[in-house]
Amino acid sequence: MSFLDWLRVCKSSGLRSSYINGLRPPHSDGLRPVKSLATNFGRIAVKTPPAPPGIRIGVMGGSFNPPHIGHVTVAKTAVRRLRLNTVWWLVTPGNPLKPKDGLPSQADRMAKAEALCQDNRMVMASFEETLNSPFTAETLAFLKRRHGGAQFVWVMGADNLASFHRWQNWRDIAQAMPFAVVDRPGWRFPALSSPAARALARYRVPEARAPLVPGHRAPCWTFLSTRLCPLSSTELRRDTG
Repeated sequence: MSFLDWLRVCKSSGLRSSYINGLRPPHSDGLRPVKSLATNFGRIAVKTPPAPPGIRIGVMGGSFNPPHIGHVTVAKTAVRRLRLNTVWWLVTPGNPLKPKDGLPSQADRMAKAEALCQDNRMVMASFEETLNSPFTAETLAFLKRRHGGAQFVWVMGADNLASFHRWQNWRDIAQAMPFAVVDRPGWRFPALSSPAARALARYRVPEARAPLVPGHRAPCWTFLSTRLCPLSSTELRRDTG
């Protein structure tokens, strides 16, 4: 796609000029502008938590089946190291890369996550179901459009970065919003040597400068070391199955 074609697509989608200026045209490194789903951007039915201008928000998505202390560790590490005001736990209808058989209801998983957190900086959110999209790239594009004044950062565990290159439109995710990767037991090397980490290496911010990442122009990311928790949702399901 040429630059002019890209600009026409952005304008035809109804994006205002300030939003277009925040994107980048296709690059030699393979990153491309986010293909926003403008059809849902103005829907009043999509209810998100409050996001006043200037607030620093971490967005941590997942099926949380079940939520566990490892998720809390990731979220609290993000709050502390990125100097966030809040973390939205985006409890998804389901992970497109995982089977949905036996998946508890979204309401049940949200209630369990909230009971586990016991922290008013952690906010449960389920608007992705109303947005009617299971893909992260589309969700982040929606948030940037709906709350242009907020300083967002996508938060993920190192295990997710290891498989990030298999996500739907993963390059669009990296282009849509800065992100922070929090270390998980046994995943540091697989994550940092993954295809996505290598492709995005030039955009990595040193850990000591992590507070600069929220709200930074994407692509931009950092890797955060933290106290490691060995729990995983997969193992917990296996133990209770």
